[in-house]
Amino acid sequence: MKLQTALLMTALGASAVASVQAAEYEEYGRVTRVEPRMEQVRQPREECRTEYVQTAPQPVQRERSAGGAILGAVAGGIIGNQVGRGSGKAAATAVGVMAGAVAGDRISNGTSDSQPQQYDSRYPQEQAVRRCRMVESYESRTVGYDVTYSYGGRSYTSMMPRDPGDRVRLRVSVEPDPRQ
Repeated sequence: MKLQTALLMTALGASAVASVQAAEYEEYGRVTRVEPRMEQVRQPREECRTEYVQTAPQPVQRERSAGGAILGAVAGGIIGNQVGRGSGKAAATAVGVMAGAVAGDRISNGTSDSQPQQYDSRYPQEQAVRRCRMVESYESRTVGYDVTYSYGGRSYTSMMPRDPGDRVRLRVSVEPDPRQ
C-alpha cells in the first residue's frame, strides 16, 4: 500500500508542476511600419588616373657619311707629302692622312665641339604617367530593420534581422500572475 501511495503522490506532483508552467503558442501580428537601420562604413579605396606629360625633345640621330673622312684623308695626305722631305716624307704623308680623315669626318658629320647637338622639335614627346591616391569613401549598409506591428490592440516595435513582410510571427506566452 505504501508503494501505491508513493506513486499516486508522484503523479499528482508532476501534474501540479505542469500546470504551473506557461502555455506557449504562435500568433501573427500585423506589420504597420518597417524602417531599415543603416550604418555608415568607411571604405578607403585607391583612385588612379593616367596623365600625359611633355618630355624634353630627344637628340636627332643623323646618318653618318664616310665622304668627309675620305676627302679629308686625301687632302691631308697631299699636304703632308708637300711638307715632308727626304726620309720623313712618308711619315708626314701618313700623319697628314690621319689628321685629314679626322678633320673631314668632323666637318661632314657635324660633330665638332663648336656645333651644339640638334633636337627634333617637330614631334613633341609625350609620356604616360599613372598617378594614384587614396580616397576616403563611405558606404551605407543595412544592419537590420525596426519593425512596428500591432497585436491585441497594442503596438510594439522590435529590431529584426530582415524585413518580415505584411505580418510577423509571434510566440505568445501565457502564465499566471504570481502576485495573486
